[in-house]
Amino acid sequence: MKGRHEPAPGLLRRLDALARAAFPAITTALMMVLVSAPVGLPSAMPAVALACVFFWTLFRPAAMSPLMCFVLGLLQDLLTFSPLGIGVLTMLVVHGLVLRLRRFLARQPFWLVWLVFSGFAAGAALLGFLLQAVLNWHLPPLWPGVVQFLLCLGLYPAMAAMLTPLHKAMQRAEDLA
Repeated sequence: MKGRHEPAPGLLRRLDALARAAFPAITTALMMVLVSAPVGLPSAMPAVALACVFFWTLFRPAAMSPLMCFVLGLLQDLLTFSPLGIGVLTMLVVHGLVLRLRRFLARQPFWLVWLVFSGFAAGAALLGFLLQAVLNWHLPPLWPGVVQFLLCLGLYPAMAAMLTPLHKAMQRAEDLA
């Protein structure tokens, strides 16, 4: 019927939509805080942050906005005691590049997405190394960057396996709404 409007969404429906929109950023921040606990091993926190930003930007770009990437990058800088701006710039660059490749990557098999992610991880490690060198005016050790790259490479399949069912559940909830 013409002229008939759909009823305004109720409070619960709006809260549900807000929770689904905030879920990727909030869970990423919580995982970053949990993984940053000092256990005497190399910190996997930058690898977790990069994997989450990559995954959510690829599959739910509206929920992983540039502002959220900025906040997550700042949280990474604060938790790792690195110079402010390195994590922010890294997350924003990754976010922007993933958005540009999104139409292609979202339809590809997992192994190809993982291969592209490995390129992003290498680029992020190199960018972090170069920014550390410029900001400190001397070359930092290369080994931490290599360890971070290898952690990113190894953690992405586990992160994707954990985040994919959550993404699909959010899609199903949106389809029902």
